[in-house]
Amino acid sequence: MKIRPFRGHRYGIGRVADVSRVVAPPYDQISPEMQRQLHEMDPDNIVRITLPLTDYSGARDVLDRWIADGVWQREEWPAIYAYHQTYAVSGTPITRMGFVTLGEVTPYSAGEVLPHERTHAGPKRDRLALLEATGADVGLLFMLVGDPQGHLVRLINPGGAPIAEARDLKGEHHALWRITDEETIARVTRHLADRPVIIADGHHRYETAVDYAARHPAAREKLMAFFPLEGPGLTILPNHRLVHNVEDFDLDRFLAGATAWFDVAPLAAPLAFRADNRRLAVVAGEHAMTLRLREEAWSRIAWPPGTSEAWRQLAVSILHEGLLRPLLEVTDEKLDAKTHVDYTADQEEAIRLARGGKYQAAFLIAPTTPTELQAVVRGGELMPQKSTHFYPKLLDGLVFHRLETAST
Repeated sequence: MKIRPFRGHRYGIGRVADVSRVVAPPYDQISPEMQRQLHEMDPDNIVRITLPLTDYSGARDVLDRWIADGVWQREEWPAIYAYHQTYAVSGTPITRMGFVTLGEVTPYSAGEVLPHERTHAGPKRDRLALLEATGADVGLLFMLVGDPQGHLVRLINPGGAPIAEARDLKGEHHALWRITDEETIARVTRHLADRPVIIADGHHRYETAVDYAARHPAAREKLMAFFPLEGPGLTILPNHRLVHNVEDFDLDRFLAGATAWFDVAPLAAPLAFRADNRRLAVVAGEHAMTLRLREEAWSRIAWPPGTSEAWRQLAVSILHEGLLRPLLEVTDEKLDAKTHVDYTADQEEAIRLARGGKYQAAFLIAPTTPTELQAVVRGGELMPQKSTHFYPKLLDGLVFHRLETAST
């Protein structure tokens, strides 16, 4: 992939180091309640651009005013930006190290950018309307690139004090550094030049950028954050399934059907349950059970034609093709329509919602691993819906790119 440094727009350059009050999660991670919270947090919060309460023409007016008043300013020199996220998993602190730059957008057929999930027309129309109205490339794409020898990690660990840092709404720490050294930038550029990258988060925004570039050739680059596939901190959480609106749902009948392929056993402590690819759990009301796929049953599942063994070994594939589709009639069409399944990466929340009766059942599954992700994507396949939840999410508002100034 071709990348290049850029003169980013940042909040309070030279004046403000802690930008916690003006950053926001990606637009698709913002609930209506969170949207109101971010709008009330600070009049200069980036959510006024990424997810405004008014239409997108109002977002353009806000952005123009910010820049005219010097609230957000453009850097004097092009740079790539080291971006580190420090967070905790099971009490253990982890730092994920990446960098932000502009990357050239190309159709998937070129083989330079590999997707791992399908997209929908509605979100792409929404992001295109925002881009057309504001001319601002605000949302970071989360991209993964191979770095088996750790070269990138060493290059994007500049040391010293960051130029900006923030705590997100979950309390995780984000920090940004400018890298302007020409040799370092050249080495990073060469590293990516002959490597395809995988989209972790941001499929709708990437495809929107490809569409936009087809009509505006000068805007052929997109704001991207790159992280090593092999680096520390590539944390993928499971997306547990919350089932609702299944007609005549009955747990006993469901479990009886599951015994054709799964060994079923009571689960006394679902909060402590740890799934693996062949073993999952279901919680419905006060009942909780484990379901383990028997070895001989795996080959008898009615797998979709053309799917690889790597795809069929995924925990989400076994859940959907071995249980949800045949026993609850949750088809791909129902998943696309979002009428029968919701998702959460929080196991405690899944259990609470199922036991409280908001959902008919919660299915607790294992996360997709980076190795599984690569095996499926590099084989040219797309993963089942919501197969991954990368944590933590990247922040909007640390730095952004204005398309009208791309050539200056």
